[in-house]
Amino acid sequence: MQDLNDIALFAAVVKNNGFSAAARDLNIPKSKLSKHVARLEEQFGVRLLERSTRKLRMTEIGRVFYEHCQGLLEGVAAAEAEIAAVRAEPTGIVRLGCPVGFTPMVADILPAFHRRYPGVRLLITATNRRIDLIEERIDVALRARGELDTDNQLIVRKFGQVRERLAASPTLLARLGEITTDNLAQMPTLSMNEQHPTDIWRLVHASGGSIEIAHRPIVGCSDFLILERAAIEGMGIALLPDHICERAFRTGVLVPVLPEWTSGDVMVHLVFPSRHGLLPATRALIDYLADNLFSALAKCREIDPRPATSFDI
Repeated sequence: MQDLNDIALFAAVVKNNGFSAAARDLNIPKSKLSKHVARLEEQFGVRLLERSTRKLRMTEIGRVFYEHCQGLLEGVAAAEAEIAAVRAEPTGIVRLGCPVGFTPMVADILPAFHRRYPGVRLLITATNRRIDLIEERIDVALRARGELDTDNQLIVRKFGQVRERLAASPTLLARLGEITTDNLAQMPTLSMNEQHPTDIWRLVHASGGSIEIAHRPIVGCSDFLILERAAIEGMGIALLPDHICERAFRTGVLVPVLPEWTSGDVMVHLVFPSRHGLLPATRALIDYLADNLFSALAKCREIDPRPATSFDI
């Protein structure tokens, strides 16, 4: 194994076209440079440089060796930069993409993030459309989907699941009477589908069965917060994610409807363009979201109702 310092000094001599110029550039004695290059040649048993009183040139093997040295030294420099970035105090701007339905949960953890990393500034794009991270210069995006992203240009970090649950206000349920899978489609409903006048809820039973409910919602909107408010006001039955209805269930403004039926698992994950070269501020946000949203989602799943012993399809 060769001394990396010898290799770096040899490369500096070649880059500066001579020992004298390299010595001035590095602010070290010319004799020291000559000693290191000579030791390298002795260890290899080949001549790397041809010296004369007026000029210096590389031998053929010296040229090949220098080309490999460049890649090696660039790799070392990149590794040192990575380590320095990790150790640096996170500062600067981070751009986060976030589904609208997750904004309350993100808002809950932002104050603690700011106290921990006061030098980090966040620019949050709240939207339900698919964000192109590269095109829109987004550093990190939070996503919730039935399957993980398969875009090979993105790094995926999964940290939890959510389910959607049927919910309605107590006053609406008192007015509607008993609700079953047979009459659910005839009830007033609220839907995430804002494009069509009809929608289909695909529900899974705690015991493993599944069913599709085709219904005509009285409100269709892609913003869960609007649907939650409409449900609280008694406008209809909504299918809401854990992290939305959990708060309402705990306060009693909403109650579960057919609690043994839920949507399938929705994967909550972060995506970002690359693991390498992440700025400290971006890395800090990714780690913080992964740790704290995981805990929040786990708490939300505590509202899992008792499974029914029988069900009808």
